[in-house]
Amino acid sequence: MKVESKGRFRRGSASPRLITFRGGTHPPQSKELTRDREIRPGPEVKEVAIMLSQHIGAACQPIVREGNMVQAGQKIGDSDAFVSAPVHSPITGKVKEIGLRSHAVLGRSPAIVVEAYAYNPVKRPSFKIEDFDESKYSSGQICEAVRQAGIVGMGGAGFPTRVKIEPSPETPKKTLIINGCECEPYITCDYRIMLEWTDQIIAGIKLARKACGCSEIFIGIEDNKPEAIEALDSALKRTPNCENIKIVSVKTKYPQGGERQLIKAILKKNVPTGGIPPMIGVLVANVATVAAIAEAVVCNWPLTHRVVTVTGDAIANPGNYYVPIGTSVEDLIGFCGGVTKKSAKVIIGGPMMGIAIADLKTPITKTAGAITILTKEQVGKKLERLQTPCIHCGKCLEVCPENLVPTKIAHAVKNNLWEVAENYYISACNECGCCSYVCPANIELTGYIRTGKIFLARQKKLMPA
Repeated sequence: MKVESKGRFRRGSASPRLITFRGGTHPPQSKELTRDREIRPGPEVKEVAIMLSQHIGAACQPIVREGNMVQAGQKIGDSDAFVSAPVHSPITGKVKEIGLRSHAVLGRSPAIVVEAYAYNPVKRPSFKIEDFDESKYSSGQICEAVRQAGIVGMGGAGFPTRVKIEPSPETPKKTLIINGCECEPYITCDYRIMLEWTDQIIAGIKLARKACGCSEIFIGIEDNKPEAIEALDSALKRTPNCENIKIVSVKTKYPQGGERQLIKAILKKNVPTGGIPPMIGVLVANVATVAAIAEAVVCNWPLTHRVVTVTGDAIANPGNYYVPIGTSVEDLIGFCGGVTKKSAKVIIGGPMMGIAIADLKTPITKTAGAITILTKEQVGKKLERLQTPCIHCGKCLEVCPENLVPTKIAHAVKNNLWEVAENYYISACNECGCCSYVCPANIELTGYIRTGKIFLARQKKLMPA
């Protein structure tokens, strides 16, 4: 095991080089509200709404009916599609309804509403890396356990993890990168997981390595998180068979946590436009995802809860909470003491890539790592600036980590020039928000691009209208 510090990394070269990527920006971190708050149990929910679409790929179909009793951890929705992941009830209770609920991305989407029969606090399984032996599990067993547990990528778009880690002769994987960057402002759920669930992370890495057959593993962590680096370093030192696992300290910059940017920074490789990392032999997994892999394989623990950072200047008791999936944003905010100032915007996620919601009944999903509440004063600072015509300054080009021309794409969307938008690779945009953040004309470039991508997806019938 080897730790590369101070944002530099040696790979067979006499001189060190900076671990970073082209573009990006440096928004205020604002993590001091929750970075020192330990993970605590979430609210005693009376009702949860389990969305049947919480991942990339085919939505689940309900396998229970209204009026059925379900147990905590029971599978309640599934699909025969390869790119999909089942959903489970986080509580014991009765299926109250199967119908449409607010969805942060889709607007309205089918969900299974479960009413709690009695509150039984969830006790996560105990786990010690010293008792763990990955040789007990075959690649097939690991992949099947991950699939049955409904694990998806918990740091981004929610790609089904079983599909990622399953070996493929057509696209063999050589390198596994564990993403511990968490570059989005305010959010600290992954940081706390690295400090508190280090054993699960290391076990999950070893299981993912065995499943996919990767020969080299890097754990990428930003250099402003020395405590996390030390925690994982210590766990690796007391764990056998970790010689090919390296911790890489990367430069603190947004969006360092994007998988394409992390690959570029660590491996100096480019993922083809429109392609995915396995095309170049790379697999990227979030730290929360590999922790969930360990609990699924070793403890038969399905993905029914996740850590959510509730933060922002307008929340009474910010913190990191272990929350039942399906808990409403309203219940979670209430559990945290409600708002103390005039809040203007509630965001699922962070201020750069998150999605503002209007309905506080919107439930937490597997990919919802944070709720950020901004005050009227914070939002007003941007609203006070009038949008002006593009001055062609090129700042959006300088910061775009995907080397796109955001202003061209945004104007194409604004004028319904869909062919032009596609010619400028609208689908390659990762919606990081860097262009909007630096635009002196105050144009919501990312908003236009996100809207355009949704319109095109609906036009091609890739998502519901």
